[in-house]
Amino acid sequence: MDQVTDFQVDPMDAAAQEAAELLKALSNPGRLRILCALVPGDMSVGQLEKALGASQSYVSGQLLRLRSEGLVAAIRDGRNIRYHLADPRVRPLLERIYDIFCPA
Repeated sequence: MDQVTDFQVDPMDAAAQEAAELLKALSNPGRLRILCALVPGDMSVGQLEKALGASQSYVSGQLLRLRSEGLVAAIRDGRNIRYHLADPRVRPLLERIYDIFCPA
């Protein structure tokens, strides 16, 4: 006789896993700087290059990762592509990180 057991994921375990995945994406300094640069508003790759002092290939690579994580999204603006924060959970985290690590 097969015994079927109900398997339920503990909501706290699921939330912890989700938080860990988000924090993993934020743990890279380059990605964190890109996300912080996007807090005030949309930016193009060129604007992000200037703001970060990084190469186009580096910024594009990090944006690709952030897009795959669902943290940023792109909008075509004529010939340019502009990036913005896509995950509403990210802005308050970034603002709090700024408050803690970048005091005025």
